[in-house]
Amino acid sequence: MAQGGRGVTRVLTKLKSSVEEGRYYEAHQMYRTLYFRYCGQQKYDEVLDLLYDGASLLLQHDQQTSGADLALLMLDVLEKSKTKPTEHHIKRIANLFELLNNGTPERHQYLVRSVKWSSAEAYKLGHPRLHQLLAQTLWKEKNYGSARYHYLRSEDGGGCADMLVELHLLRGYPSEVDLFLTQAVLQYLCLQKKVEASEVFEIYTKKHPNITKQRGPPFILPLLNFLWLLLSAIETGKVMQFTVLCEQYQPSLKRDPLYREYLDRIGQLFFNLPAPRPQHGAGGIFGNLLQGLLGSGLGDDDSDDEVTMESMSSSRQPLTSEELD
Repeated sequence: MAQGGRGVTRVLTKLKSSVEEGRYYEAHQMYRTLYFRYCGQQKYDEVLDLLYDGASLLLQHDQQTSGADLALLMLDVLEKSKTKPTEHHIKRIANLFELLNNGTPERHQYLVRSVKWSSAEAYKLGHPRLHQLLAQTLWKEKNYGSARYHYLRSEDGGGCADMLVELHLLRGYPSEVDLFLTQAVLQYLCLQKKVEASEVFEIYTKKHPNITKQRGPPFILPLLNFLWLLLSAIETGKVMQFTVLCEQYQPSLKRDPLYREYLDRIGQLFFNLPAPRPQHGAGGIFGNLLQGLLGSGLGDDDSDDEVTMESMSSSRQPLTSEELD
């Protein structure tokens, strides 16, 4: 085993020299040759190290196509070997995603496959740690719509709150300060992420400069009070408290027609309320709504964010909802 490890080290040193000397094609082909050889021998740990080092090295030298190829081969090995998601592999996947340029065609395929690989019985939407790291990279790239998508599937409500504060200050109207938060809290709850919903609420209201002046709770803005009381009602599980709350805040909840569907779902999940009857034979009204929230879009496209922000601007009446998913 030790001798084999030294052999791999010598090969990696030689390949690194090839890349640093600009012989990218030669190095790429050698990586692929070793990939087939090691996979045939079921030396999965060795080939994973090899492919990660090779992909990192090539991407750092701006060899996007070759680096992406090795990154996808690394995912192939993780799938074939049925390797379980661990912090070690998740960090590697996220590091390569960050090195892949946004315009690289293979980047979205890499994203989709990595999330699918990380999915398990406990994490059907993908591992939350991977979603968190992907969100952080997308946020750095100012791809807010895609970052938000992944934050919602992570366990990092605080990171989501920080991003939403920045997003509202950069692109939102002052009158939308509560809308940016409300949708995030309700969507976290629809995904049964109660802890994250509370965290995003707490951090957003503490850090947003337009809210901290209010020194709530209670807050001046009705929707913020609604969220505060909603999270409290969920903790107690009192259905009457939830019902009265929704009735009393109807004027504010009408600011976004989606809130009703979200709250219908929250009522089912946390208060055992029955699903509302379909209207006009529409059948899957809420199912269609959640298709984007629970679906496999996996948000890695700046155009998603641009369309969202454009739709926000074009439909103001004068207060509009903020729909980033």
